[in-house]
Amino acid sequence: MATTATHQQPTPERFFNSINAYEQTEAMKAAVELEIFTAIAEGNTTAATIAKRCGAVERGARILCDFLTIHGFLTKEGAQYALAADSALFLNRHSPAYIGTAIEFLLTPRLREGHARLTEAVRRGGTALGEGTLEPENPDWVKFAQAMMPLMHLPAEIMAAELRKGGEAHKVLDIAAGHGIFGISAAKQNPAAHIYAADWKNVLEVASKNARAMGVADRYHLLPGSAFETDFGSGYDLVLITNFLHHFDPPTCITFMRKVYAALMPGGRAAIAELVPNPDRVTPPTAAAFSMMMLATTPAGDAYTFDDLEAISKGAGFARVELAPPEIGLDRLVIAYR
Repeated sequence: MATTATHQQPTPERFFNSINAYEQTEAMKAAVELEIFTAIAEGNTTAATIAKRCGAVERGARILCDFLTIHGFLTKEGAQYALAADSALFLNRHSPAYIGTAIEFLLTPRLREGHARLTEAVRRGGTALGEGTLEPENPDWVKFAQAMMPLMHLPAEIMAAELRKGGEAHKVLDIAAGHGIFGISAAKQNPAAHIYAADWKNVLEVASKNARAMGVADRYHLLPGSAFETDFGSGYDLVLITNFLHHFDPPTCITFMRKVYAALMPGGRAAIAELVPNPDRVTPPTAAAFSMMMLATTPAGDAYTFDDLEAISKGAGFARVELAPPEIGLDRLVIAYR
């Protein structure tokens, strides 16, 4: 029996949704700032009670909550709103997995400006903002360290546990340590390990504070300055390189990885955490789309496939490179062996 394929009529809806996508950004920002998700988690489920809890007018709360429902962050039954599962876990301030603070970095004026000048970035093949986010002592990285740790806490624990399967580490180098949670998690998995955190001095103040709060300050050492210029020393059995390589072009990455190679003991490991797209560079969507962030905010960065990261690592002298099984939040873990 013949079947007739159904064809959807062309529509301008996708275009209008894309042009108006800034509304989703601003709606999420407003919802986080007003604590809409927290209010609903506390039992305020109508526009009137949400408005009262959040210091808003009922009309504003209703329209915002309806918009959030349209985009899947809330559900609605009659006049009652409820949290979608993702929102309950990540956007309720009472949840230990709360990530709403991430907007303080992700919506910094510098990142927004880079995307506002995207036409110029496409023509240039890199950011229209000079060095973009790579300027020395960039204060935005302090915001990153302060705002992004809640988002990275669970991925850091997963990564540390996976790396522990490969043997105990005693001397660990944490590149671009930021908030420090990756090195701190490694310290907790390896009770004898000393962590050497490399980052800009202003950023390391945040990492040092977190190390004290988490009880590893006596094993936590600071290496301030540019990762390309700082003397790392040697004798490391593990180097953590989390969300760093994507800022640079492959030749620069190879040069840097040679420095990492030299700092490692024979048999040591470099643990690379990155958003890793498939070879087609369009899937999975979040990892693949990250290349747009790099185009807008860096001179030559990119979202690298596993094959890219393998070539970079082997070009620096590493003997073997493997993709570890677990997902590290949105990242994947690539391990290069000296």
